[in-house]
Amino acid sequence: MKKIAFLGLGRMGLPMARRLAAAGYPLTVWNRSPGRAGGLTEAATPAQAVRGADVVVTMLSDPAAVAEVAGRFTAELAPGTLWIDMSSIGPAATAGLRAGLPDGVALVDAPVVGSVGPAATGGLTVFAGGKDADLDRAQPVLEHLGRVRRCGGPGTGAALKVVVIGAIVASVTVVGEVLAVAEESGLPQDLVREVLAAGPLAGVVARAHSTDSDFPVRLAAKDLALAGGGRVLSAAREDLLADPSIAEQDLSAVVGALRRH
Repeated sequence: MKKIAFLGLGRMGLPMARRLAAAGYPLTVWNRSPGRAGGLTEAATPAQAVRGADVVVTMLSDPAAVAEVAGRFTAELAPGTLWIDMSSIGPAATAGLRAGLPDGVALVDAPVVGSVGPAATGGLTVFAGGKDADLDRAQPVLEHLGRVRRCGGPGTGAALKVVVIGAIVASVTVVGEVLAVAEESGLPQDLVREVLAAGPLAGVVARAHSTDSDFPVRLAAKDLALAGGGRVLSAAREDLLADPSIAEQDLSAVVGALRRH
């Protein structure tokens, strides 16, 4: 089987790496803070991790992190290597990575939708963008992590992730605001939630009150910044950043924060 290097063992990265190891892939991992490998073979540096790898997977927090780590390993990528970036960094940053590739190295952008639970069970949704031949090579690896949705050419996976997560995050923020309005109006919260959940916002209401998701507010705000967006997305981002105490909590925390304010 193809040898894989997996860089980034955060909330999502570690369970994803474990799935690839369980599938039988020879796997070497690296993380900025050492000691998170949990029994997986851990390299001391990104360059060491990718040497001899057929496939490199990165799952890092933001564009700056990906750019910094990429600067530490891209020179080690041999012709024929496939790099799958699963970080949520947007199409502009993805294009920058592609422009810096050594000759003969391919890149697939494959960010995901889903939280820690689906990451552990292979239930993520993967938005994959790239050349057809590169997507064909990435498919067997990505299928161990979730349902793969091919989006088109290079950058389209990164772009679709920004669109989808922008809609989700902004919608959850809106639910938080309308629940605050309901509270100020003296309406029972259970009644409002029941009525909202019976309509077209059912999925958003469920996400707004999730108790088993782990998508930190600070990362949700980062994703909205990647979207650029107009007034609605910008206003939602301001709401997310208004209460620094919830930055490391799941996105659902914004509902309670808005009701408090």
